Amino acid sequence: MVNMGPIKLRQPLPSQGIENIDPFLLLHHYGPYAISEFNNPFDLGPHPHRGFEPITLLFKGEQLHRDSLGNEMLIKAGDVQWTTAGRGIIHAEGPSKEFVKKGGELEGIQLWLNLPAEKKMMPANYQHAKSEEINVIKNDDENIVLKIVAGEQKGVFGSIKTQTAVNVFTVETDHTGSIEIEIPQSHQSLLYLLNGEVLINDEATLKKGGIQMLTFHQDGVLVQIESKQKSTLLVLSGEPIKEKIAQYGPYVMNTQTEIMEAMRDYQQGKMGYLY
Repeated sequence: MVNMGPIKLRQPLPSQGIENIDPFLLLHHYGPYAISEFNNPFDLGPHPHRGFEPITLLFKGEQLHRDSLGNEMLIKAGDVQWTTAGRGIIHAEGPSKEFVKKGGELEGIQLWLNLPAEKKMMPANYQHAKSEEINVIKNDDENIVLKIVAGEQKGVFGSIKTQTAVNVFTVETDHTGSIEIEIPQSHQSLLYLLNGEVLINDEATLKKGGIQMLTFHQDGVLVQIESKQKSTLLVLSGEPIKEKIAQYGPYVMNTQTEIMEAMRDYQQGKMGYLY
């Protein structure tokens, strides 16, 4: 667990001994938090990003996203917001006023996906994938659903337009059952368990409260997931970028000079404004 201001959250990446799993830089699992008018710690005011893609996958609750491109979107459970920060964006997110008023649980994943040097200064962009619009595949018994947020699985493609070769899937299991997932040989990959218990490739168990993340070598993985109970997983894979990383706060560049430039550009209003 790590502290972010008043919030405690799980940080499987980076963690002890694992700086990143190229191209994935950061993985935060926040919640479930009981949100109400008396308790709303997860309200992130306007802040900048440059040089990577911050992604939110919401599993419970509602969040309002606003950004310096003029977007204002309500993200609901099952939705995904995919921001390409590029040369710079300012955004704010937190539970919607309506959700705070009625109360409920908030839970999600915040993922940072790196951009290669040639795309770090591209124009910023924002994509919102609604849960009902995300393509899915099921196992033969139809008791496991794999949502293809980005990338491809068994000929079915995600609706998110990606800047790099990457797969982002979520897996929901009813109870027991199994499914196989194909991972390209050139990709680095990981599984993260949010809830439940699963057996991976007949040898590794992921269980809430125990080991919850598993990484794979680049050897053309066919991942078999056998569910032991109702479970939720995140499956990530991507082509490594293999570039030097300079990171400071909300900026991910290739050199310290570029980090200094990002700080200066933000202070000079070159990333836009959000009030």
